[in-house]
Amino acid sequence: MDFEDIKLIKAGRVATLMIDRPKVYNAIRFETMLEIDKALDDIEADNEIRVVIVTGEGEKAFVSGGDISVMAQGLSHVDTLITVGKGQDVITRLENFSKPVIARINGFALGGGSEIALGCDIRIASENAVLGLPEIKLGIIPGYGGTQRLPRLIGMGKAKELVMTGDHITAKEAFEIGMINKVVPKEELDAEVDKLANKLADRAPVAMHMAKVSMMNGVQSDLNTGLHTESRCYSICFGTDDRTEGMNAFLEKREPKFTGR
Repeated sequence: MDFEDIKLIKAGRVATLMIDRPKVYNAIRFETMLEIDKALDDIEADNEIRVVIVTGEGEKAFVSGGDISVMAQGLSHVDTLITVGKGQDVITRLENFSKPVIARINGFALGGGSEIALGCDIRIASENAVLGLPEIKLGIIPGYGGTQRLPRLIGMGKAKELVMTGDHITAKEAFEIGMINKVVPKEELDAEVDKLANKLADRAPVAMHMAKVSMMNGVQSDLNTGLHTESRCYSICFGTDDRTEGMNAFLEKREPKFTGR
């Protein structure tokens, strides 16, 4: 599959989805989001792939935000609703993807970059990473879910501060407020991400998917509805070959070999 704005790299059980626009610090445009969506189609259909890594080309940027040279041209109200809605759909798809998604944050993750990272399951950043939602400084607001996912992740007070000031924060600050999971030295980023990807790839794929479904659906509902969702997801896991393998491996004191069935 040929792409212009991204690269899709598969290695064993891991697929890396790389934003590849280094001349503009991996800034995204509408076409970028469409390509991400197509890449996810490919990954979802590949039963060999168990984990997805999302990152940016080079060392300077994960995704520096929206491509302002494109945005400055403007769109009609209707066209804006369509394009923004599609971008939201793609990031929501990442968030609910059937396989775990790791954000490898290797530099600037601003605006849409932070929003893509927020749609991933786990976020690991290098020490030189910079995050933020600076859209307010352009006379707009975050449009790919930043006003919704950030307060759910870090609380309304701090989220309001970041969205309303548009300030950038360091990876260390992002970790301290719970926006990212881990910060590592730049030279250790690949090893740390690969270590986590391999750990997740060893887990039972159906159970991994059900864990995501249970948490993502449950957090948006009341406790009783969430518990009902959990019980349904639990029962699905219990009917799998992987459940049998996992429990037998435990009793036999060996590592399980999950097949996703």
